[in-house]
Amino acid sequence: MTTINLKDFYPWYTHDEYIEVSEEVADELRANKLYEAAYQRRIVRNKAQYSLDCEDGIEYSACVSEPTPQELLERMEQFCHLCVALNTLPETQGRRVDACVILGKSYREVAEAEGVNESSVRESVKIGLESMKKYLKKVL
Repeated sequence: MTTINLKDFYPWYTHDEYIEVSEEVADELRANKLYEAAYQRRIVRNKAQYSLDCEDGIEYSACVSEPTPQELLERMEQFCHLCVALNTLPETQGRRVDACVILGKSYREVAEAEGVNESSVRESVKIGLESMKKYLKKVL
């Protein structure tokens, strides 16, 4: 029996976790870790030889790394804070910020849909974003 640290093999372990496994399992885990490291080196070293027109995803995997569970958790927390900040706005302001900033509609489109002046939509979005910033600074 061999003692291994799960933190060395699984990125979601944030602290040392030792367990005993058989020699075969330990050898397979080590071999897999070496194979993965070699694969990543091969992709990074040879990424210039891949065509961007190939559309098989190789260039994407070479240029972008997968986010860690910690990064995913942080993104989720940021998203929740932004949702709460958006919900603190008055209904009209929140609807306009949502349409212009999140959905990407123009000020003119939102103004025509609501039957108001474009400048009032622009000012409402500006004030709404400032209010969200103040709320986020206070909370974070």
